[in-house]
Amino acid sequence: MLFNSLQFLIFFPIVVIFYFTIPHKYRWVLLLLASYYFYMCWKAEYLILILVSTLIDYIAGIKMGKTTVKAERKVYLILSLLINLGLLFTFKYFNFFSESFHQVFQYFNIMYKVPSLKVLLPVGISFYTFQTLSYTIDVYRGKREPETHLGIFALYVSFFPQLVAGPIERSTRLLPQFYEKMEFDYQRVKDGLLLMAWGFFKKVVIADRLAILVNQVYNNPTDYSGFPLILATYFFAFQIYCDFSGYSDIAIGAAQVMGYRLMLNFNRPYFSKSISEFWKRWHISLSSWFRDYLYIALGGNRVKKWRWYLNVYLVFIISGLWHGANWTFIVWGSLHGFYLLFSTWTQKYRTVLFDAVAPIRFEMIRKVLRVLITFHLVLFSWIFFRANSLHEAFYIISHLFSGLNMSALNTISGFGTPELMFVIGAIAVMEFIHMVQRKHGIRKLLGQQPLMIRWAIYYFLIMTILLFGAYDYSNAFIYFQF
Repeated sequence: MLFNSLQFLIFFPIVVIFYFTIPHKYRWVLLLLASYYFYMCWKAEYLILILVSTLIDYIAGIKMGKTTVKAERKVYLILSLLINLGLLFTFKYFNFFSESFHQVFQYFNIMYKVPSLKVLLPVGISFYTFQTLSYTIDVYRGKREPETHLGIFALYVSFFPQLVAGPIERSTRLLPQFYEKMEFDYQRVKDGLLLMAWGFFKKVVIADRLAILVNQVYNNPTDYSGFPLILATYFFAFQIYCDFSGYSDIAIGAAQVMGYRLMLNFNRPYFSKSISEFWKRWHISLSSWFRDYLYIALGGNRVKKWRWYLNVYLVFIISGLWHGANWTFIVWGSLHGFYLLFSTWTQKYRTVLFDAVAPIRFEMIRKVLRVLITFHLVLFSWIFFRANSLHEAFYIISHLFSGLNMSALNTISGFGTPELMFVIGAIAVMEFIHMVQRKHGIRKLLGQQPLMIRWAIYYFLIMTILLFGAYDYSNAFIYFQF
């Protein structure tokens, strides 16, 4: 079920009404059934995978809680890791590695006849796998006691607002909330609905309109050169941000309506002044997951310098692979790893350069320069993220500045000058709101305005979504494929 569908607009109010109507002790049943129905609307049989992960990690947690012997606890942790990551590998990565081995063996004239698996990638498998793994790792580390209520634990794994594209929650944060009695609170419900509306604005008004141009150009890159490639690359940067942060806003807002607090997933990432800062602002739930459960486990920065370099690079390569079974994602992750290490190696020289170009008294200019440089480094990496293959990515890079003719934009159907001006204006509105959010919470600021102004803004936002949204329901959220 897509958030940007009529089905969800019927489903969600019904769930909320029943949620606040029935007694607290039965609400977990309602939410669990609603979550399973939400997932089964996509492909019912793949619910079995969620049930397997749920039962394995529930049992592993219970078993770890019954012993203090570290070796025995580790056995159950390894069992959880092997089964969960085994399912993820089978459905998401088997064909990728099999095809890669086939190409290598073919180069050396070695017979390789392993058949490909004819399976559809289960939506959201990377998200709920990481969420349930964080639970077993936390139990193993002694950060929380095992969850004894199977139904509550199953709800933690499958909670529908964040089931298929996050945020990837921690058991220490989300599980206790399911025991809290959530009362109806008008202000909280209104704030949640406002955040959902803002998410819908970013998704259907900006992201899905940008997709019209981006998809045409990036799905047929050899038909274009120059401005169409440049424009599609810039637009994809905003498309993926509005698409994914829009989903996160809807998920966080939907949970807030019912009283649950999900973690912030995006914090104005394109205002970052360094790659390190970017990853503290972009997909925060994933980057913090890799930090807490992989980077620290590898030794973090408490190791020799060469080993630290290796740790950083390995985390970014795995992060790229997490996003998709394609060499383009591995290159994308590797680029970010290189960016981070290069910034460390050149920090002293860059400081001298910035002092020369913009002395300290021009602090604002220094910040703007750093933001622009960081944004364009991220922008360059998005080429590999969006391209369908490495060959097409290198074609795009090599033809970005060839034949700079604006008239080439006329060859893109469904995206003329009015559409171009509209999406640029919508992006400008979004970035203006982001600027305001630097010092003020936008919902709190709205609440301080007179009633007439508040409701005028509400109606304007809703009417903009209804009138100017691109309602092609085949436009699933980009991160559903991960």
